[in-house]
Amino acid sequence: MSESFLIRGATLPTGERADLLLQGGRIADVGSVTDAAAATVVDAEGLIALPGLVDLHTHLREPGYEQSETVLTGTQAAAAGGFTAVFAMANTSPVADTAGVVEQELSLGEAAGYATVQPIGAVTVGLRGEQLAELGAMAASRARVRVFSDDGFCVFDPLLMRRALEYVKAFDGVIAQHAQEPRLTQGAQMNEGALSGELGLAGWPAVAEESIIARDVLLAEHVGSRLHVCHVSTAGSVEVIRWAKARGIDVTAEVTPHHLLLTEELIAGRGDGAAPVAAYDPRFKVNPPLRRREDVEALRAALADGTIDIVATDHAPHPVEAKECEWDAAANGMVGLESALSVVQHAMVDTGLIGWADVARVLSAAPARIGRITGHGEPVAAGSAAELTLVDPAATEAFGTERLAGRSVNSPYLGRTLPGRVVATFHRGVPTVLDGVLRPADEVAAASARAARGGVA
Repeated sequence: MSESFLIRGATLPTGERADLLLQGGRIADVGSVTDAAAATVVDAEGLIALPGLVDLHTHLREPGYEQSETVLTGTQAAAAGGFTAVFAMANTSPVADTAGVVEQELSLGEAAGYATVQPIGAVTVGLRGEQLAELGAMAASRARVRVFSDDGFCVFDPLLMRRALEYVKAFDGVIAQHAQEPRLTQGAQMNEGALSGELGLAGWPAVAEESIIARDVLLAEHVGSRLHVCHVSTAGSVEVIRWAKARGIDVTAEVTPHHLLLTEELIAGRGDGAAPVAAYDPRFKVNPPLRRREDVEALRAALADGTIDIVATDHAPHPVEAKECEWDAAANGMVGLESALSVVQHAMVDTGLIGWADVARVLSAAPARIGRITGHGEPVAAGSAAELTLVDPAATEAFGTERLAGRSVNSPYLGRTLPGRVVATFHRGVPTVLDGVLRPADEVAAASARAARGGVA
């Protein structure tokens, strides 16, 4: 296949129509392109050209949990969903708390070729919350780690959190906090409220999230460091973050697609008409839990007005046995890379809350900026890196397992009709998805290797 591509008649996020010429891993020309005889032509009539999507919160599971996902299968899922870069969470085995492990993850991503894999380093050794991990060594490694998180474990000790915030200032790092007060959520199974009482499940109160965010924004202000809040899920959290930003505190926040769409009512088997659901279906078990409809509306409004900066998937693959079991024994988490763009279109674009330029911001430019990753999140313009996603916004289809390119199938959207379809994804100018079909691994790896060498065979 040609090393250059002419994308004909795409619609840019601004609404303008243009041809895009991809050459040498960059967007060589934008406009009415006529001189591209050697290029492979891609018909983009009716398609929106977005900068390649960037996910700041992905679980790739490798090393250690390859039965759920690998770097290869996880980045294939990413490419299928339009993502060209993913930040890999640290809860692997061994934990990504040393330079050696993060460099291993980086190398696995480079070998696969479907997307840039940017490792996230653990804040504490073994995610145990007892002593700081090798933050400086990970930052200075070939992986250039700038985001640190203990993922599903809250850095609960305030002194340790303060020290972490102070430490990462030296290299412009950021602490990404899973805001969960552990003593308020011990044994929690779902959102705390009237429904949890009705179902007889231990509740996860909103204040357990909000109190940690309030503490951490004040710590970030005190030491003058960057804080990122993972998967915000409550209306109260939105108000704390809004207050902190108004005060000038350097805090950013993310919301997941599932918290923009799904509510706790699904746990009771009370569907929203989109697809039939059974009570206590573990596909809907996640941490933080699905919340009330009022929380969903507050999260949507906060994403639209910029209080919440980005959408991040929290893609959490699990083997079948960890999900097809009774509710209290089931693992927390949902896969989300393949469905994220469709859910954002459904919840935010088709409702008129944001436009496609905003989608480019919250799913590409802003996560790239927060994660300090170069070559991603750039505008669709001449000279930008050829990281590109072509989406058909008019497509509508039931979301089935055939849409899942990763190793696990624990999606909460199975059977639900969602809008939008990723038609093509380009990473470093290399097509990883064409005509909606994932390209074979050997072809992608070879083409990506050539691109990394500057096109030299």
